Amino acid sequence: MRKNFTDLDLNRSVGNLLRLGVILSVITSLIGFIKLFLEGFTMPKDYSFPPLNSSQKVWANFWDSLCLGKGEAIIQLGILMLIFTPLMRIIFALIGYLKEKDYVYVVISAIVLAIMTISFLTGYAH
Repeated sequence: MRKNFTDLDLNRSVGNLLRLGVILSVITSLIGFIKLFLEGFTMPKDYSFPPLNSSQKVWANFWDSLCLGKGEAIIQLGILMLIFTPLMRIIFALIGYLKEKDYVYVVISAIVLAIMTISFLTGYAH
């Protein structure tokens, strides 16, 4: 016998997903902070940011540092996990609404997901 997927099930699942995302983000950031202080972290003397057109270099440096297990990169990973938690919540809810066959909320979730994805991919700093 197949159990129907209800609103309560969806709300519990989404709540668990949000909790899990925050918990994993905090744990990852704490590991990064511990690693950072064990590495002998010192404050940088230059606080300038890279030019806007160098985002590929920033991502490459991030991945290289993360692969080396540097504390700063692990902290940044924790922050990225925290940023992407709401995005995962929308994807999760979209799938839940599809299972419930609640197509109005499927469309609304898809629009919100598209807006968030576009903003993540095209965002820039002044």
